[in-house]
Amino acid sequence: MSAENDRLAGRHNLAAVDSGEDPLSALIARTASADGHALAALYDGTASYVHGIAMRILKDERDAEEVTVDVYRQVWHQAARYDPDRGRPLAWLLMLARSRAIDRMRSAAAERARVEPLDDATPVASTAPTPEESTALAERRRVVQGALTRLAAEQRQVIELAYFGGLSQSEIAAKLGEPLGTVKTRIRIGMMRLRDALGSAGRALL
Repeated sequence: MSAENDRLAGRHNLAAVDSGEDPLSALIARTASADGHALAALYDGTASYVHGIAMRILKDERDAEEVTVDVYRQVWHQAARYDPDRGRPLAWLLMLARSRAIDRMRSAAAERARVEPLDDATPVASTAPTPEESTALAERRRVVQGALTRLAAEQRQVIELAYFGGLSQSEIAAKLGEPLGTVKTRIRIGMMRLRDALGSAGRALL
């Protein structure tokens, strides 16, 4: 079975959760064993719920998207901590989403309180990068491109088209002849792995 077929085979029917079957728990268990296809299937089946609660708290699409990605990065690293006896899988994911969204909201409020008074007194400065900044930007690009080579080919392709080619997700889907949902999943899973590959630098670069 191809990798793509394997991923699709892992996708689950959320309605089955209420009928007593628990495909989400199985996907989390496989994710704990570093199964990337299981994580992608878990994302496909639950991301709309995670994004929905993040959006309801943050009221900002970009912040909600970032929280959604962060939740599945956390799942990738902490899937082994999930205890089915303490709650259903979807409830666990929504708890992670709520916690991360509230943390982001509080962080943003604190940052605004710190920065806004300074903005009133700060004169307008040149936006042109200094030589040091230009060198730092070039180094960041080199590091990111190196990390990209460690991604799966389909993930690297969509990220390069989006971030280096300037294409929207819809344009990428049309260019590749792929469903928009597939493109979105590849970008988000690819970004999660890219941040992991970059380590602490990834949190500053991406």
